[in-house]
Amino acid sequence: MMTNPAGRVTQGQFSFLPDLSDAEITQQIDYGLRKGYAWSVEYTDDPHPRNTYWEMFGMPMFDLQNLEPPGVGRPTPPPEGDRRPWDGPAAGAAAVMMELKACRETFPQHYIRLMAFDSTRGIESIAMSFIVNRPSTEPGFGLVRQEADGRSIRYTVHSYATDRPEAERYSG
Repeated sequence: MMTNPAGRVTQGQFSFLPDLSDAEITQQIDYGLRKGYAWSVEYTDDPHPRNTYWEMFGMPMFDLQNLEPPGVGRPTPPPEGDRRPWDGPAAGAAAVMMELKACRETFPQHYIRLMAFDSTRGIESIAMSFIVNRPSTEPGFGLVRQEADGRSIRYTVHSYATDRPEAERYSG
């Protein structure tokens, strides 16, 4: 049985810590934006350790900026016709938090994670990833043993969440 002291799914940064508050999440987003990272919001109802491709909520936010970084005045906003949904008052971390809030409202009983991508080397590589929403109950995983040819034994991880149909996995 794969387990940890808290009995929770542990993927990404901060997995063994208590859940982050929205203020702490905002601080992490600000940090990523200062490093030039792009952000995306993803969700799933099957957090199997090998399920690295979660569903993306909305579009990735590649050109967000902190319009008010510490110690720097607010730059001139873009002309009205050039505004994106996250320009102006909802710029920077607030835009990511707005997407996160919409995802939480749409999928309240799913795992939701934030991912930050670093493109400084010419490729989009994951620099930060952490879970920001969990279902009220986490069914966990089991280790399945399989006898193979000869004396070989194979093991695989089984997500208990997949024992139920997709729409019913965390319904109670």
